[in-house]
Amino acid sequence: MARTARLIAFYLPQYHPIPENDEWWGKGFTEWTNVAKGNPLFQGHYQPHVPGDLGFYDLRLPEARGAQAELARAYGIEGFCYWHYWFLGRRLLERPFNEVLVSGEPNFPFCLAWANETWSRRWLGEEQAILIAQTYTAKDDIEHARWLARAFADERYIRVHDRALFLIYRPTNLPEPRRTTDAIRTEAVKKGLSNPLLLGINAHSTFQDSRELGFDGTVNFEPALGVLPEYKHDGHSFAKLLRNTRFGILNSKLKLYCYVDARKRMGELQLTFPSYPTIFVGWDNTPRRGENAIVVLNSTPEQFEKGLRVLIKESLTRSAEERLIFINAWNEWAEGNHLEPDLRNGHGYLEVVHRAVTSEPDEGLQYH
Repeated sequence: MARTARLIAFYLPQYHPIPENDEWWGKGFTEWTNVAKGNPLFQGHYQPHVPGDLGFYDLRLPEARGAQAELARAYGIEGFCYWHYWFLGRRLLERPFNEVLVSGEPNFPFCLAWANETWSRRWLGEEQAILIAQTYTAKDDIEHARWLARAFADERYIRVHDRALFLIYRPTNLPEPRRTTDAIRTEAVKKGLSNPLLLGINAHSTFQDSRELGFDGTVNFEPALGVLPEYKHDGHSFAKLLRNTRFGILNSKLKLYCYVDARKRMGELQLTFPSYPTIFVGWDNTPRRGENAIVVLNSTPEQFEKGLRVLIKESLTRSAEERLIFINAWNEWAEGNHLEPDLRNGHGYLEVVHRAVTSEPDEGLQYH
C-alpha cells in the first residue's frame, strides 16, 4: 500500500495496573478506571466512550498489543509513538513496551516520546500533590541515553534517513538541554548507530524552536489548549454562557468548544521555524475532570479527515522520508481522543485515515 505521508500515532501504555497506581489511585487502577467515570454533563453529551472491537483490553496481554498493531497497519498508520516514563532511572508503565522490545512482537514500527513531567494528582499538567517528581542529573542523562540506545537498535524502530526518531515532551524543562541531547547522541553512536533524530514537542512552549536547545527540530503539538478562551477558568462566566448557548446549552460554567474553530485557532499560531505537524482526533477529558473538563464538540471523522488531508498536502514539500505527521492519539480514551474504534464511530476514524493517506492529496475534499 503506497502512502503519501508517514502517520505516527501517540500511544498511551496506561491500560494495565502497576503498584504505584494501586497506591496512588486505588487497587487495580488503569486508564479504564477513569474512562468508566465519564458521565454526561449535558443532554446529548457523548460520555462515556466505550471501546468497540478491541474491548477493555489489558496491555499485559500480547494478544491485545497484536490486535492493536494489526488494526493500525490495516488502516495506514506507519507506527506507534509510545509515551515513555523515566524518573531518574526509574521507569513506570514500562511493561507493555518492555515486552514488545524483548519478544519482537508485534512486528510493527515504533518510536518513543519521553513524557518528562512530574506526576501529580491533577490531570492537566499542574504540579499539585506531587506523586513522583521529574528530576535531572548528568549521570542520569547518560544512564537514560544508554537505555534508549538499546531501543534505538531494534530493527522495528522508526527512522528518518536511518536516524532513530526520539521525542521529548517538555524540552524547556530540561535544565541543560544540550547536555541531555548530547548524551543521547553520544551513546547511540557508541553503539554503532546513526546520530538519532531528536525532536522537542512544543505542547507547553509553543514558540520555542527546539533547535536552539540542541534538538534537530520541533513537533507542533495538538491540541494547543492554550488558544481556547478561558480554558483554565473553572468558574462561571458570561462569556462561557454566550459560547455554550451557541451549542444550545444554557450553562455558564462548562468549557465547550467547536472542533473546527479550535483547530482554526491552533492553526493561526504562526511558527517562525520549520516543524512537524500533529492533528488531534478529539478532546473531552470529562472522565478526569468532571464539570471542569474541556469538551471539544463536533469532532467527527469527516472533520478530522479534512484536517489530515491538509497536513498531508503540506507535507509533500518535504522528502518522502521526512513527511512525518503525528496523530494524537491512538488510545487516549480518558481524553476522548482516540483512533481506536468505539461504539459510536466504529472504524470511522480509521477509515478516513486510510482514505487520506492512500489517495491523491487533493482527491475528494476542498481545502479551507
